[in-house]
Amino acid sequence: MTDQEQAGDEVLYEVSNHVATITLNRPHRMNAISGLMLRQLADRLAEADLDPEVRAIILTGAGKAFCAGLDIKDAIAGTGIGGDTKSGSGRHMGTRNHPTTVMFEMDTPVIAAINGAAAGFGLDIALGADLRIASESAKLVTGFAKRGVVPESGGTWYLPRLLGWAKAAEIGFLGRDMNGAEAAEFGLVNRAVAADEVLNVANEWAAEIASNAPLAIQAMKRLFRHGLTEDFPAHVHHVLLQTMLLFQSADFREGINSFAERRPPEFKGN
Repeated sequence: MTDQEQAGDEVLYEVSNHVATITLNRPHRMNAISGLMLRQLADRLAEADLDPEVRAIILTGAGKAFCAGLDIKDAIAGTGIGGDTKSGSGRHMGTRNHPTTVMFEMDTPVIAAINGAAAGFGLDIALGADLRIASESAKLVTGFAKRGVVPESGGTWYLPRLLGWAKAAEIGFLGRDMNGAEAAEFGLVNRAVAADEVLNVANEWAAEIASNAPLAIQAMKRLFRHGLTEDFPAHVHHVLLQTMLLFQSADFREGINSFAERRPPEFKGN
């Protein structure tokens, strides 16, 4: 699917110039997650990862928010995620085909363009992206402990790895909200920019990623992921095997030839 979804869908999807833009589309509820949005988001992420034409993904929110977390109003009414478990709504919280699980297993780079508030699930899914560009004024809500819960969708795994134990504990145990500029100082986001520049910068980064050799980028992301659980000798061995495969690719030859000829490379992904 390469055309933008109809406006009534809860997740919009568009591909242009090797970049897929996935937009959470419940602006009237600050893009709070419904069961339908959860399923559609997982499907769109998987679709983008399987598309050989897609070399980078931007994930953002429609309107003024990135994602306000699970839809509390629906949950209280017993119709949403975390609501009446007898009705089966609790099935949405499983890990199979969950967006954060899909993101972790993807080889295509993901940029979270945090255009506004990111809370709960919304913050967790932003942490699952490879890169984060945030509005300076975006509100990152980390007060899980103030609600009697934990970061349930990957946050407890990502935070210590992204920031170290002490910083993760500071964020989790104190539960203080922070804006995008503070998050950048903390190292939680890569860069904080003016609100009207978030998507522009995200698109610039995505275009630059897409101009590089896609097989190398995908292999690099896989090796980053595997390196989190491998010892050094095992990891170096896997890097060597991957490098030998890349040496056989047309993209590798194009990279060498373009360097020698002093011209920009034109990678085909093969």
